[in-house]
Amino acid sequence: MTSKESPQKEINEQNDQKNLRNRFLVLHNDDYHTFDYVIDALIEVCGHDVHQAEQCTQLIHYKGKCEVKKGSFSYLRPMKNALIQKDLKATID
Repeated sequence: MTSKESPQKEINEQNDQKNLRNRFLVLHNDDYHTFDYVIDALIEVCGHDVHQAEQCTQLIHYKGKCEVKKGSFSYLRPMKNALIQKDLKATID
């Protein structure tokens, strides 16, 4: 007879793995903010250099969204919240 792990332990381990795996902070396009505003937000919040922030802003404008940062959920959450505080639409995928 084999022993099975409890379902709760299995769920907890799955959640731990989800939190540790890399995710993406995605910034979505809107019709309100200027390119300069978004560039400045990416520099301030995500630590992008000017060139990287400009490229992301172009992608957001033309494709509707851009993955602006990669990392664990706990690493990305404060950045997402800071972008939302700046009235930008950001998600973690």
